[in-house]
Amino acid sequence: MTETADDLSAPLGQDKPRRKRRLRLPFTAMQMLAVLLGLFLVTFAGFAIFNKDPLGGEPMTRLAIGEPKATDKATEQKPAASDHGQEGKQETKEAPKPAASGEHKTVTIIDGSSGARHDVVIGGDAADKSEAASMAPPVMTGVDQKLLEKSRYGMIPVVAGGLKPFTVYAADADRAKTAKMPVVAIVIGGLGVGAAKTTDAIMKLPPAVTLAFTPYGSDPGKLAERARAQRHEIFLQIPMEPYDFPDNDPGPQTLLTSLSADQNMDRLYWHLSRMQGYAGITNFMGARFVATETAMQPIIREAAKRGLGFFDDGSSPRSIAPQAAASLAMPFGKGDIAIDVVPTPAEIDRALNKLEAAARERGVAVGTASALPVSIERIGTWTKTLSDRGILLVPLTTAMLKSKSS
Repeated sequence: MTETADDLSAPLGQDKPRRKRRLRLPFTAMQMLAVLLGLFLVTFAGFAIFNKDPLGGEPMTRLAIGEPKATDKATEQKPAASDHGQEGKQETKEAPKPAASGEHKTVTIIDGSSGARHDVVIGGDAADKSEAASMAPPVMTGVDQKLLEKSRYGMIPVVAGGLKPFTVYAADADRAKTAKMPVVAIVIGGLGVGAAKTTDAIMKLPPAVTLAFTPYGSDPGKLAERARAQRHEIFLQIPMEPYDFPDNDPGPQTLLTSLSADQNMDRLYWHLSRMQGYAGITNFMGARFVATETAMQPIIREAAKRGLGFFDDGSSPRSIAPQAAASLAMPFGKGDIAIDVVPTPAEIDRALNKLEAAARERGVAVGTASALPVSIERIGTWTKTLSDRGILLVPLTTAMLKSKSS
Protein backbone atom coordinates (compact mmCIF):
# COMPACT_ATOMS: atom_id res chain seq x y z
CA MET A 1 0.00 0.00 0.00
CA THR A 2 2.71 2.46 0.88
CA GLU A 3 4.41 1.90 -2.40
CA THR A 4 1.17 2.58 -4.24
CA ALA A 5 0.51 5.73 -2.28
CA ASP A 6 3.91 7.07 -3.03
CA ASP A 7 3.43 6.50 -6.70
CA LEU A 8 0.09 8.30 -6.62
CA SER A 9 1.51 11.32 -4.72
CA ALA A 10 4.54 11.76 -6.98
CA PRO A 11 4.43 14.83 -9.30
CA LEU A 12 3.30 14.14 -12.79
CA GLY A 13 6.09 13.77 -15.44
CA GLN A 14 8.72 12.78 -12.96
CA ASP A 15 10.03 9.31 -12.44
CA LYS A 16 10.62 7.94 -9.08
CA PRO A 17 14.31 8.23 -8.14
CA ARG A 18 15.98 4.85 -8.18
CA ARG A 19 18.52 3.70 -5.65
CA LYS A 20 22.09 3.15 -6.94
CA ARG A 21 23.42 -0.28 -6.51
CA ARG A 22 27.10 -0.60 -5.46
CA LEU A 23 29.29 -3.25 -6.99
CA ARG A 24 30.79 -5.07 -4.16
CA LEU A 25 33.59 -7.57 -4.65
CA PRO A 26 33.67 -10.51 -2.42
CA PHE A 27 36.06 -10.14 0.48
CA THR A 28 38.28 -12.91 -0.79
CA ALA A 29 38.97 -11.14 -4.17
CA MET A 30 39.99 -7.88 -2.49
CA GLN A 31 42.36 -9.75 -0.29
CA MET A 32 43.99 -11.50 -3.24
CA LEU A 33 44.56 -8.24 -5.12
CA ALA A 34 46.23 -6.63 -2.09
CA VAL A 35 48.52 -9.63 -1.67
CA LEU A 36 49.62 -9.48 -5.32
CA LEU A 37 50.29 -5.74 -5.10
CA GLY A 38 52.33 -6.24 -1.94
CA LEU A 39 54.41 -8.98 -3.54
CA PHE A 40 55.20 -6.71 -6.51
CA LEU A 41 56.32 -3.85 -4.22
CA VAL A 42 58.50 -6.19 -2.12
CA THR A 43 60.12 -7.68 -5.24
CA PHE A 44 60.89 -4.24 -6.75
CA ALA A 45 62.33 -2.94 -3.44
CA GLY A 46 64.52 -6.03 -3.07
CA PHE A 47 65.90 -5.67 -6.61
CA ALA A 48 66.72 -1.99 -6.03
CA ILE A 49 68.42 -2.68 -2.67
CA PHE A 50 70.47 -5.77 -3.52
CA ASN A 51 71.36 -5.07 -7.19
CA LYS A 52 74.64 -3.05 -7.35
CA ASP A 53 74.54 -2.22 -11.07
CA PRO A 54 74.66 1.63 -11.30
CA LEU A 55 73.41 1.42 -14.87
CA GLY A 56 70.47 -0.79 -14.04
CA GLY A 57 67.86 -0.53 -16.71
CA GLU A 58 70.32 0.87 -19.30
CA PRO A 59 70.91 -1.12 -22.50
CA MET A 60 74.29 -2.87 -22.50
CA THR A 61 76.49 -5.20 -24.53
CA ARG A 62 78.68 -7.90 -23.03
CA LEU A 63 82.04 -8.73 -24.66
CA ALA A 64 84.25 -11.70 -23.86
CA ILE A 65 87.84 -10.51 -23.26
CA GLY A 66 90.50 -13.18 -23.28
CA GLU A 67 93.92 -13.20 -21.68
CA PRO A 68 96.61 -11.34 -23.70
CA LYS A 69 98.83 -13.55 -25.83
CA ALA A 70 102.47 -13.94 -24.97
CA THR A 71 103.47 -12.11 -28.12
CA ASP A 72 101.39 -9.10 -27.09
CA LYS A 73 103.45 -8.68 -23.92
CA ALA A 74 106.51 -8.08 -26.04
CA THR A 75 105.14 -4.71 -27.12
CA GLU A 76 105.84 -2.95 -23.82
CA GLN A 77 109.29 -1.57 -24.66
CA LYS A 78 111.30 -0.64 -27.75
CA PRO A 79 115.07 -0.59 -28.24
CA ALA A 80 116.70 2.80 -28.56
CA ALA A 81 119.53 3.33 -31.02
CA SER A 82 122.81 2.25 -29.50
CA ASP A 83 126.42 3.09 -30.13
CA HIS A 84 128.75 1.60 -32.68
CA GLY A 85 129.10 -2.15 -32.33
CA GLN A 86 125.92 -2.63 -30.32
CA GLU A 87 123.28 -2.70 -33.06
CA GLY A 88 123.03 -6.48 -33.10
CA LYS A 89 121.43 -6.57 -29.64
CA GLN A 90 117.67 -7.04 -29.92
CA GLU A 91 115.22 -5.97 -27.24
CA THR A 92 111.45 -5.85 -26.97
CA LYS A 93 109.44 -3.16 -28.67
CA GLU A 94 106.44 -0.91 -28.13
CA ALA A 95 103.55 -0.02 -30.37
CA PRO A 96 104.57 2.54 -33.01
CA LYS A 97 104.10 6.22 -32.26
CA PRO A 98 104.15 9.08 -34.79
CA ALA A 99 107.60 10.35 -33.75
CA ALA A 100 109.07 7.04 -32.64
CA SER A 101 111.98 5.42 -34.32
CA GLY A 102 111.56 1.95 -35.75
CA GLU A 103 108.03 2.51 -37.01
CA HIS A 104 107.13 -0.39 -39.32
CA LYS A 105 105.05 0.19 -42.42
CA THR A 106 104.92 -0.46 -46.14
CA VAL A 107 105.14 2.54 -48.46
CA THR A 108 104.20 2.49 -52.13
CA ILE A 109 106.75 4.30 -54.30
CA ILE A 110 105.57 5.38 -57.77
CA ASP A 111 108.05 5.65 -60.61
CA GLY A 112 107.54 9.12 -62.07
CA SER A 113 108.79 7.98 -65.48
CA SER A 114 106.93 4.72 -66.02
CA GLY A 115 104.15 4.93 -63.43
CA ALA A 116 105.17 1.54 -62.02
CA ARG A 117 104.35 1.01 -58.35
CA HIS A 118 106.78 -0.60 -55.89
CA ASP A 119 106.16 -1.50 -52.27
CA VAL A 120 109.01 -1.02 -49.81
CA VAL A 121 109.00 -1.96 -46.12
CA ILE A 122 110.44 0.84 -44.02
CA GLY A 123 111.43 0.85 -40.40
CA GLY A 124 109.96 -1.74 -38.12
CA ASP A 125 111.16 -3.17 -34.84
CA ALA A 126 111.65 -6.84 -35.54
CA ALA A 127 110.26 -9.20 -32.91
CA ASP A 128 113.45 -11.23 -33.04
CA LYS A 129 116.73 -11.44 -34.91
CA SER A 130 115.42 -13.89 -37.49
CA GLU A 131 112.61 -11.49 -38.45
CA ALA A 132 115.07 -8.59 -38.68
CA ALA A 133 117.32 -10.66 -40.91
CA SER A 134 114.45 -11.55 -43.21
CA MET A 135 113.64 -7.85 -43.68
CA ALA A 136 117.25 -6.78 -44.30
CA PRO A 137 118.26 -5.96 -47.90
CA PRO A 138 120.75 -8.39 -49.46
CA VAL A 139 124.42 -7.50 -49.48
CA MET A 140 125.56 -6.17 -52.86
CA THR A 141 128.21 -7.96 -54.88
CA GLY A 142 131.67 -6.43 -55.06
CA VAL A 143 131.41 -5.04 -51.53
CA ASP A 144 134.18 -5.60 -48.99
CA GLN A 145 132.58 -7.74 -46.28
CA LYS A 146 135.12 -6.55 -43.71
CA LEU A 147 133.71 -3.03 -44.02
CA LEU A 148 130.24 -4.11 -42.89
CA GLU A 149 128.68 -4.86 -39.53
CA LYS A 150 125.25 -6.11 -38.54
CA SER A 151 122.51 -3.83 -37.31
CA ARG A 152 118.92 -4.73 -36.56
CA TYR A 153 117.99 -3.32 -39.99
CA GLY A 154 120.77 -4.92 -42.03
CA MET A 155 124.45 -4.40 -42.83
CA ILE A 156 125.91 -0.92 -42.32
CA PRO A 157 129.41 0.46 -43.04
CA VAL A 158 132.25 0.33 -40.56
CA VAL A 159 135.99 1.03 -40.44
CA ALA A 160 138.07 -2.17 -40.35
CA GLY A 161 141.80 -2.80 -40.43
CA GLY A 162 142.53 0.85 -41.07
CA LEU A 163 140.36 0.80 -44.21
CA LYS A 164 137.49 3.26 -44.63
CA PRO A 165 134.53 3.01 -47.01
CA PHE A 166 135.37 6.50 -48.32
CA THR A 167 138.78 5.31 -49.50
CA VAL A 168 137.81 1.82 -50.66
CA TYR A 169 134.73 2.89 -52.67
CA ALA A 170 136.13 6.10 -54.17
CA ALA A 171 136.30 5.89 -57.97
CA ASP A 172 139.66 6.01 -59.70
CA ALA A 173 140.97 9.30 -61.07
CA ASP A 174 144.15 10.63 -62.62
CA ARG A 175 145.82 12.13 -59.54
CA ALA A 176 148.58 13.83 -61.52
CA LYS A 177 146.16 15.66 -63.79
CA THR A 178 143.91 16.46 -60.86
CA ALA A 179 146.74 18.27 -59.12
CA LYS A 180 147.53 20.41 -62.18
CA MET A 181 144.17 21.14 -63.82
CA PRO A 182 140.92 22.79 -62.71
CA VAL A 183 138.42 20.05 -61.92
CA VAL A 184 134.64 19.74 -61.83
CA ALA A 185 132.47 17.04 -60.29
CA ILE A 186 128.85 16.32 -61.13
CA VAL A 187 126.48 14.65 -58.67
CA ILE A 188 123.18 13.25 -60.00
CA GLY A 189 120.71 12.74 -57.13
CA GLY A 190 117.31 11.20 -56.53
CA LEU A 191 118.22 7.81 -57.99
CA GLY A 192 116.94 4.41 -56.93
CA VAL A 193 113.23 5.26 -57.23
CA GLY A 194 112.38 4.82 -60.89
CA ALA A 195 114.42 2.19 -62.68
CA ALA A 196 114.14 3.89 -66.08
CA LYS A 197 115.66 7.23 -65.13
CA THR A 198 118.24 5.57 -62.89
CA THR A 199 119.34 3.29 -65.72
CA ASP A 200 119.59 6.26 -68.07
CA ALA A 201 121.92 8.05 -65.66
CA ILE A 202 124.03 4.92 -65.19
CA MET A 203 124.41 4.12 -68.88
CA LYS A 204 124.38 7.53 -70.59
CA LEU A 205 126.70 9.52 -68.31
CA PRO A 206 130.48 9.01 -68.10
CA PRO A 207 131.84 6.96 -65.15
CA ALA A 208 133.38 10.06 -63.57
CA VAL A 209 129.86 11.37 -62.78
CA THR A 210 128.93 10.47 -59.20
CA LEU A 211 125.45 9.02 -58.59
CA ALA A 212 123.53 9.62 -55.35
CA PHE A 213 120.80 7.13 -54.40
CA THR A 214 117.81 7.62 -52.13
CA PRO A 215 117.09 4.74 -49.72
CA TYR A 216 113.64 4.14 -51.22
CA GLY A 217 112.39 2.01 -54.09
CA SER A 218 111.70 -1.72 -54.32
CA ASP A 219 115.39 -2.64 -54.60
CA PRO A 220 117.72 0.37 -54.66
CA GLY A 221 120.67 -1.89 -53.90
CA LYS A 222 120.36 -3.68 -57.22
CA LEU A 223 120.46 -0.41 -59.15
CA ALA A 224 123.37 0.83 -57.03
CA GLU A 225 125.16 -2.43 -57.77
CA ARG A 226 124.69 -1.83 -61.48
CA ALA A 227 126.04 1.71 -61.15
CA ARG A 228 129.19 0.44 -59.45
CA ALA A 229 129.60 -2.17 -62.17
CA GLN A 230 129.72 0.71 -64.67
CA ARG A 231 132.49 2.30 -62.52
CA HIS A 232 130.31 5.07 -61.12
CA GLU A 233 131.06 6.17 -57.60
CA ILE A 234 127.92 6.22 -55.42
CA PHE A 235 126.73 8.22 -52.41
CA LEU A 236 123.70 7.58 -50.20
CA GLN A 237 121.14 10.37 -49.76
CA ILE A 238 119.75 10.75 -46.23
CA PRO A 239 116.28 12.40 -46.09
CA MET A 240 116.37 15.37 -43.71
CA GLU A 241 113.80 17.90 -42.52
CA PRO A 242 113.23 20.98 -44.71
CA TYR A 243 111.82 24.25 -43.36
CA ASP A 244 108.34 23.60 -44.74
CA PHE A 245 108.00 20.08 -43.34
CA PRO A 246 105.54 18.32 -43.39
CA ASP A 247 104.05 20.19 -46.37
CA ASN A 248 107.27 19.26 -48.12
CA ASP A 249 108.08 15.73 -46.97
CA PRO A 250 111.32 13.98 -48.05
CA GLY A 251 109.86 10.57 -47.27
CA PRO A 252 109.61 7.85 -44.60
CA GLN A 253 112.14 7.79 -41.76
CA THR A 254 113.17 11.42 -42.38
CA LEU A 255 115.61 12.80 -39.81
CA LEU A 256 113.77 15.50 -37.81
CA THR A 257 114.86 18.28 -35.48
CA SER A 258 111.94 17.37 -33.20
CA LEU A 259 113.33 13.88 -32.51
CA SER A 260 115.96 12.94 -29.97
CA ALA A 261 119.52 12.11 -31.02
CA ASP A 262 118.83 8.41 -30.39
CA GLN A 263 115.70 8.44 -32.52
CA ASN A 264 117.50 10.15 -35.42
CA MET A 265 120.40 7.71 -35.06
CA ASP A 266 117.98 4.80 -35.30
CA ARG A 267 116.55 6.27 -38.50
CA LEU A 268 120.07 6.86 -39.84
CA TYR A 269 120.89 3.16 -39.34
CA TRP A 270 117.80 2.21 -41.32
CA HIS A 271 118.95 4.38 -44.23
CA LEU A 272 122.52 3.12 -44.06
CA SER A 273 121.31 -0.49 -44.32
CA ARG A 274 119.37 -0.05 -47.58
CA MET A 275 122.48 -0.62 -49.75
CA GLN A 276 126.25 -0.86 -49.52
CA GLY A 277 129.32 0.27 -51.42
CA TYR A 278 128.82 4.01 -51.03
CA ALA A 279 131.75 6.30 -50.27
CA GLY A 280 129.74 8.77 -48.24
CA ILE A 281 126.36 10.26 -47.45
CA THR A 282 124.63 13.46 -48.51
CA ASN A 283 121.53 15.32 -47.45
CA PHE A 284 118.29 14.82 -49.34
CA MET A 285 116.51 18.17 -48.84
CA GLY A 286 117.00 19.07 -45.14
CA ALA A 287 117.57 22.84 -45.06
CA ARG A 288 116.29 23.05 -41.45
CA PHE A 289 118.06 19.93 -40.23
CA VAL A 290 121.54 20.76 -41.57
CA ALA A 291 121.26 24.24 -40.00
CA THR A 292 120.38 22.84 -36.53
CA GLU A 293 123.61 22.06 -34.71
CA THR A 294 122.15 19.83 -31.99
CA ALA A 295 120.47 17.64 -34.62
CA MET A 296 123.24 17.62 -37.24
CA GLN A 297 126.33 17.17 -35.07
CA PRO A 298 125.55 13.57 -34.01
CA ILE A 299 124.91 12.56 -37.63
CA ILE A 300 128.20 14.01 -38.86
CA ARG A 301 130.04 12.41 -35.94
CA GLU A 302 128.53 8.98 -36.64
CA ALA A 303 129.28 9.18 -40.38
CA ALA A 304 132.90 10.15 -39.65
CA LYS A 305 133.23 7.27 -37.17
CA ARG A 306 132.07 4.86 -39.84
CA GLY A 307 134.64 6.08 -42.35
CA LEU A 308 132.25 7.94 -44.65
CA GLY A 309 132.54 11.32 -46.34
CA PHE A 310 129.80 13.94 -46.23
CA PHE A 311 128.57 15.97 -49.17
CA ASP A 312 126.40 19.04 -48.52
CA ASP A 313 124.34 19.77 -51.63
CA GLY A 314 124.61 23.52 -50.92
CA SER A 315 120.88 24.16 -50.67
CA SER A 316 121.13 25.69 -47.18
CA PRO A 317 123.48 28.66 -46.69
CA ARG A 318 123.18 28.21 -42.90
CA SER A 319 124.38 24.60 -42.89
CA ILE A 320 126.72 23.72 -40.02
CA ALA A 321 128.08 20.68 -41.90
CA PRO A 322 131.34 22.37 -43.10
CA GLN A 323 132.41 23.29 -39.57
CA ALA A 324 131.29 19.96 -38.09
CA ALA A 325 133.17 17.95 -40.73
CA ALA A 326 136.31 20.08 -40.39
CA SER A 327 136.41 19.53 -36.62
CA LEU A 328 136.51 15.77 -37.25
CA ALA A 329 138.99 15.88 -40.18
CA MET A 330 136.24 14.25 -42.23
CA PRO A 331 136.25 14.25 -46.06
CA PHE A 332 133.76 16.97 -47.04
CA GLY A 333 132.39 18.59 -50.16
CA LYS A 334 129.75 21.17 -50.94
CA GLY A 335 127.66 21.81 -54.03
CA ASP A 336 128.40 25.09 -55.81
CA ILE A 337 125.76 25.22 -58.56
CA ALA A 338 122.40 23.48 -58.98
CA ILE A 339 122.44 22.75 -62.69
CA ASP A 340 118.79 22.08 -63.53
CA VAL A 341 116.80 24.36 -61.25
CA VAL A 342 115.20 25.55 -64.49
CA PRO A 343 115.05 22.33 -66.53
CA THR A 344 115.40 23.70 -70.04
CA PRO A 345 118.35 23.09 -72.40
CA ALA A 346 119.30 26.79 -72.50
CA GLU A 347 119.28 27.24 -68.69
CA ILE A 348 121.13 23.99 -68.09
CA ASP A 349 123.84 25.02 -70.56
CA ARG A 350 124.09 28.40 -68.83
CA ALA A 351 124.54 26.69 -65.43
CA LEU A 352 127.24 24.39 -66.83
CA ASN A 353 129.13 27.41 -68.17
CA LYS A 354 128.99 28.97 -64.69
CA LEU A 355 130.35 25.73 -63.25
CA GLU A 356 133.30 25.89 -65.65
CA ALA A 357 134.01 29.47 -64.64
CA ALA A 358 133.92 28.55 -60.95
CA ALA A 359 136.39 25.70 -61.54
CA ARG A 360 138.82 28.00 -63.33
CA GLU A 361 138.56 30.56 -60.56
CA ARG A 362 138.86 28.25 -57.53
CA GLY A 363 140.47 25.13 -58.99
CA VAL A 364 137.52 22.89 -58.07
CA ALA A 365 133.73 23.18 -58.45
CA VAL A 366 130.84 20.77 -57.86
CA GLY A 367 127.50 20.80 -59.67
CA THR A 368 124.32 18.98 -58.66
CA ALA A 369 121.46 17.81 -60.87
CA SER A 370 118.57 15.37 -61.06
CA ALA A 371 118.08 12.54 -63.53
CA LEU A 372 115.70 14.41 -65.84
CA PRO A 373 116.12 13.33 -69.47
CA VAL A 374 117.03 16.90 -70.49
CA SER A 375 119.62 17.11 -67.70
CA ILE A 376 121.25 13.83 -68.65
CA GLU A 377 121.32 14.79 -72.33
CA ARG A 378 122.86 18.25 -71.79
CA ILE A 379 125.38 17.09 -69.17
CA GLY A 380 126.43 14.18 -71.39
CA THR A 381 127.03 16.51 -74.32
CA TRP A 382 128.92 19.03 -72.16
CA THR A 383 131.31 16.46 -70.69
CA LYS A 384 132.45 15.21 -74.11
CA THR A 385 134.44 18.39 -74.86
CA LEU A 386 135.25 19.48 -71.32
CA SER A 387 138.87 18.29 -71.36
CA ASP A 388 139.43 20.16 -74.63
CA ARG A 389 138.66 23.34 -72.71
CA GLY A 390 141.31 22.54 -70.11
CA ILE A 391 139.00 21.25 -67.34
CA LEU A 392 139.01 17.73 -65.90
CA LEU A 393 135.82 15.88 -64.94
CA VAL A 394 136.46 13.91 -61.74
CA PRO A 395 134.43 11.83 -59.24
CA LEU A 396 133.08 13.66 -56.20
CA THR A 397 135.57 12.04 -53.81
CA THR A 398 138.46 13.37 -55.90
CA ALA A 399 137.02 16.89 -55.81
CA MET A 400 136.50 16.60 -52.04
CA LEU A 401 140.13 15.61 -51.48
CA LYS A 402 141.45 18.35 -53.77
CA SER A 403 139.27 20.94 -52.06
CA LYS A 404 140.62 19.85 -48.68
CA SER A 405 144.25 20.03 -49.78
CA SER A 406 143.95 23.40 -51.55
